[in-house]
Amino acid sequence: MSAHIVSPVQFCSGDLLADRRAEFAEGLVNAGDPGGAAELYRQALEIAPGWGAGWYRLGEICAHGALTGAREAFAEALRLDPDDTLGAGLQIALIDGRAGTARMPSAFVETLFDQYAGHFDHALVDTLGYRGPQLLEAQLGRERWGRVLDLGCGTGLMGEVLRARSGWLEGWDISAEMLREAGAKRLYDRLEKRDLSRLDPPLERWDLIAAADVFSYLGELSAILPWCHAALSAGGTLAFTAEAASAEEAALGGCVLRESRRYAHAEAALIAELSAAGFSVEIGHGVLRMDRGVPIAALAVVARRL
Repeated sequence: MSAHIVSPVQFCSGDLLADRRAEFAEGLVNAGDPGGAAELYRQALEIAPGWGAGWYRLGEICAHGALTGAREAFAEALRLDPDDTLGAGLQIALIDGRAGTARMPSAFVETLFDQYAGHFDHALVDTLGYRGPQLLEAQLGRERWGRVLDLGCGTGLMGEVLRARSGWLEGWDISAEMLREAGAKRLYDRLEKRDLSRLDPPLERWDLIAAADVFSYLGELSAILPWCHAALSAGGTLAFTAEAASAEEAALGGCVLRESRRYAHAEAALIAELSAAGFSVEIGHGVLRMDRGVPIAALAVVARRL
């Protein structure tokens, strides 16, 4: 899934002249002239200097066109939007070579999935060949569970696999629009809006916690893995997918930020983290989805609470 998320509302500066220059700039981008486009955006931002999305777009154009000024533009976008709705901080981390940066801004994730919700299933399954739920289904075998929590449930793709094997199925997601799509499928006994990076200590226990293609947007797992251990019943199971880091990426750290602005996880580091959190670990391998025609290698993890 691409992470370009400048929405139509954000893309209006509020000044007609600045917007017109930005419109002309986009035409130059499409014509293969990033230098001319960047200059027009700079003119637009002289007129509307408080336009955070415009600064972000200037950063994108400079970065993709190998022009100077990308980092400064992203930094200004971040200054104007400290919650980092557009993910400018991630872009700065990539420019600075800090691929090991391990925090995904919650506002960025929420905005991203609110925007994609209406066409998410088609884009992910039909276009990108997403197979996260199927990888986990194969790894889990024929088990059934009483209480199941679908973390980062999205539109319910994992719920479609889990429903028939769950006595109670609950879904949590940061995106209200995703939850609306999931609710329309009538798969879940309960749906709640939750930020997985800021979970309170668990008050309930679950027999299975599933997280299909979720930890790629969470990054470092030092908080969520102990939370899952505490939230599972004795002998309970945590099942999740992760993008598999290459050997070169793994050398940078256990959790690596990719150009796609998704995290990949090194298998050895993942096993060590799960063991330290109190899990036994089984890992399968497969293809999670396609990205620009390239298969994305996945880890399908089943971790049992010791």
